[in-house]
Amino acid sequence: MAQVLEFKLPDLGEGLTEAEIVRWLVEVGDVVAIDQPVVEVETAKAMVEVPCPYGGVVTARFGEEGTELPVGAPLLTVAVGAPEGLETSGPVTPGPSGARNGSAPSGSSSSSSSSGSSATESSGGSGNVLVGYGTGAPAARRRRIRPDRLDRTPTLSGALTVEAPVSGAPVSEAPGVPVTEASSTAAPVSVAPVSDGPVPVVSPLVRRLARQHDIDLRRLTGSGPDGLILRADVDCAIRQAEETEAAKTHTAQAAAAPTGASPASASPAASAAPAAERIPLRGVRGAVADKLSRSRTEIPDATCWVDADATELMAVRAAMNAATGPSAGPKVSVLALLARICTAALARFPELNSTVDTEAREIVRLPGVHLGFAAQTERGLVVPVVRDAHTRNAESIGAEIARLTELARTGKLSPAQLTGGTFTLNNYGVFGVDGSTPIINHPEAAMLGVGRIMPKPWVHRGELAVRQVVQLSLTFDHRVCDGGTAGGFLRYVADCVEQPAVLLRTL
Repeated sequence: MAQVLEFKLPDLGEGLTEAEIVRWLVEVGDVVAIDQPVVEVETAKAMVEVPCPYGGVVTARFGEEGTELPVGAPLLTVAVGAPEGLETSGPVTPGPSGARNGSAPSGSSSSSSSSGSSATESSGGSGNVLVGYGTGAPAARRRRIRPDRLDRTPTLSGALTVEAPVSGAPVSEAPGVPVTEASSTAAPVSVAPVSDGPVPVVSPLVRRLARQHDIDLRRLTGSGPDGLILRADVDCAIRQAEETEAAKTHTAQAAAAPTGASPASASPAASAAPAAERIPLRGVRGAVADKLSRSRTEIPDATCWVDADATELMAVRAAMNAATGPSAGPKVSVLALLARICTAALARFPELNSTVDTEAREIVRLPGVHLGFAAQTERGLVVPVVRDAHTRNAESIGAEIARLTELARTGKLSPAQLTGGTFTLNNYGVFGVDGSTPIINHPEAAMLGVGRIMPKPWVHRGELAVRQVVQLSLTFDHRVCDGGTAGGFLRYVADCVEQPAVLLRTL
């Protein structure tokens, strides 16, 4: 006898509470193996492929691509150990007396799902674990599902939608409408007189769907055996209600229009006006919006800036990259040199490598520097984090920045690689701008912004000369330090930019 197991969106860690379905990797009717990725989701941190801990036949998917689901909402159901003769990839033709059994013609086999179930039972799981769930421990005992308790509805794609069995477990109120919709050719639902007796519905999903659309189940006559109300009946009732509402709206608009004028010609100016585009704030963009809003709300920030002559820094970088021989390493970027300067400055001014515990009203100085850097991608602005940057030299920091940047561009950064930063470096000079007042990356205490490096007239050794000039700006949390500390930090950074030999004292 087959068991239909429901796989819910797991906790993906880092405090994430929801994820958006980007791409389904399986279809209804596909045979999946244990820990096979079944869906690609986008969280506020990264793109993640979610593996399914069950092996068997996919019987239903919940949520279309682009749908945002909370953690714990159903993702899909899998028939594990389907009995021989049950074919879940084709339409089900109800018989005169066996419509609820939904049995398929004999001769078909589900050996793949049976073997997947056997593997699960014999090994007790694969041992692979995502945060919040895993298959390492033996699965809890589940009630076997009687075929007559399954609501099987033919779908547009010919696949079999198997709704969750009735059990004592609560049904999540999260959106869980399967992607495969009921056939649009279903017969119109018949309305029965309101009865005081029990409503013939066994599926909690059918009840929830009716509740969401204000459908009174007591007024429906089910098309299933013994008057059982199926999902197709509720879908048909929803369509009829929408058509009735649309007809009422059209009638009201026609009655409100001036005599002799059609509704289309009543207000040509209004109908010609383009509608405003609404773009939902979700995924990475939603996470950025929430973090920036929280930063502005909670952090009393201030900004100071200074222009620095970066000519010597650019010359040192050129000399580093021109070196040849066994001692020559990979190319060093300007961002890597600035990152190394920041770690040296934070060693001198540890107040800026801290955070504020608002509940305890305490400043928490952090022991290590986890340096974040802003990276613009097609999915939006992300801030990968270089771990333990205070222990790395410029070459090591540059290699890690290059690795994380490539992962960011391909959307493969994990949530752990996007969190835990203690200080952020923002090089907005790549956009061709000179300066900015960056917003602090909450809950950090400061961010250093770097503008473009460009030739400008500059007084050098008492004479006017053309030098490579850059503007540096520091936004800091005024709770962790005063302007003297922030100014000292920024001045040290500028001195290292102007005279890179200053760094030799701390290397």
